[in-house]
Amino acid sequence: MIFAAGLGTRFKPWTDKHPKALALVNNKSLLQRNVEYLQQYHITDVVVNVHHFADQIIAAVEENKGWGSNIIISDERNEVLETGGGLLNAKQLLQSNEPFITLNADILTNLNINDLISFHKKNNALISFGITNRKSSRSFLFDKSNRLCGWENSSTGEKKIAINKEPLHAMGYSCVAVFEQAVFTLIPQKGKFSLTDTYLSLAPNHLIMGYDHSGDQFIDVGKPESVAAAEKIFE
Repeated sequence: MIFAAGLGTRFKPWTDKHPKALALVNNKSLLQRNVEYLQQYHITDVVVNVHHFADQIIAAVEENKGWGSNIIISDERNEVLETGGGLLNAKQLLQSNEPFITLNADILTNLNINDLISFHKKNNALISFGITNRKSSRSFLFDKSNRLCGWENSSTGEKKIAINKEPLHAMGYSCVAVFEQAVFTLIPQKGKFSLTDTYLSLAPNHLIMGYDHSGDQFIDVGKPESVAAAEKIFE
């Protein structure tokens, strides 16, 4: 599932008239790039959630025939549900016998998804997601085995501890995650909520792991000025 429903408030003025997922990096939209990224790992059944300028995303998918993938739209036009709510809303579209992957449309990375899935299976985790040792104002906190234990916002001093362990180390979230299907029976939140809330509420009783892929390419194309940086990395 690619999360593409956000309002893109950091990406104005583009997002005054367009969805951020259709912003171009070297003449390819962020959405196309992430669809093609998944194709590298033979993932071609993709759910895309839409809200902000939803019609533009649907039109782009139809005009480009999903860029070669089978893209199913999860419609959030009535209310943007954030990542957690968006995932829960797409439950019927994601159910199968296999784990599934989520990623954010505005993140570009070359994280090896096969390695992430192998790590996930080896640890028998409920959820595993990519992390790097980059500086970030908002970080997840992990124990020495990279089990998720908390979250902090270094700019505000806010901290949420799910498992009280010492020492904990902070890592940046890469927004590429693998979930077991069982997560749908365990998510306690309803309506509009972030996956961060879900991770922290499940962490004490379920294994949520961070897969350290520091050194890989990674960029958050969250602001217009990050497009130029992304174009130097992703051709």
